[in-house]
Amino acid sequence: MNILITEKLDESQIQKLHLLYQNEWFTKGRTLEDVRVMLSKTDFVFGFCDPESGELVGFARVISDCVYKAFVFDVIVDPGYRSKGLGHFIMDTVFNHPTLARVSHIELYCPEPLVSFYEPMGFKTRTSLLLRREAENQG
Repeated sequence: MNILITEKLDESQIQKLHLLYQNEWFTKGRTLEDVRVMLSKTDFVFGFCDPESGELVGFARVISDCVYKAFVFDVIVDPGYRSKGLGHFIMDTVFNHPTLARVSHIELYCPEPLVSFYEPMGFKTRTSLLLRREAENQG
């Protein structure tokens, strides 16, 4: 796939990520400032860019202890690049990262309609429940 991969987003790519977030149910409403903070505190950032324009067209991030657990968040593909294999390329890039390749468990959570996308990559549905405590100031 003719895509450039970056582990640090420039300002225009951060702004594009913020725009991509506004189109997804799971990230809609995130502020640009919060996205900047999130990126600075994330262990592994994967930006996928058009090689000619440098525009961000795909993204994923991972939080990990680098031994036992890695958790993938925010896998997003620009609508104009969907159904071209970029989602699989993103996940392959995560799996093959030199540090993450040795982690015992790579995990993510997704809605039911996306299970069929992730299962062929080796993800299996578990029966654990996701528990969430929301901050009082988050509404």
